[in-house]
Order: sequence, then C-alpha cells, then structure tokens
Amino acid sequence: MAEIRAEIDRLDRQVIALLGQRYAYVKAAARFKTSEAAVQAPDRVQAMLQQRRAWAEAEGLNGDAIETLYRNLVNHFIAEETNHWQESQLGES
Repeated sequence: MAEIRAEIDRLDRQVIALLGQRYAYVKAAARFKTSEAAVQAPDRVQAMLQQRRAWAEAEGLNGDAIETLYRNLVNHFIAEETNHWQESQLGES
C-alpha cells in the first residue's frame, strides 16, 4: 500500500507542476487580450470544457467530474488572468 500511495503522490506532484505551467501560459495570454471580454471568452471556455469531457470519457473517467474540476480550475484562472490583464492596463496608462 505504501508503494501505491507513493506513486499517487508522485503523479499528483506532476499534475500540480503541470497546472503551474498552465497558469504561466494563462498569464502570458493576458498580454494578447484587448479587453476583459476577451479574457472571459465564454465560447472558448465552453468548447474547452467539452473537449476535456471527451478526453476524460476516452480515458474511462467520469465526464461530469472532470468537467466540474476544469470549470473550477478555469474560473479561477480566468479571475487570475483578469487581474493580470487589469494590472497590465494600469501600466500602459
């Protein structure tokens, strides 16, 4: 059991590191957005969530659970990107 837990911990560490990389791209994307509406991008978010659901289901995972996970993650990152975008606009004033 200890080996299984150690492997789960190792995988979770990799997932978290990848989320950190994803966040760096989110912040970088803010530089290219021309408005807060562009940051929100609801059509893009919906398409992205549908794709993550399909990927989850292809892996034998529950699509609802993965969509909820990503919806929460994306909502958090959108809020962070919005803050980053707003701060960048203050610097241009």
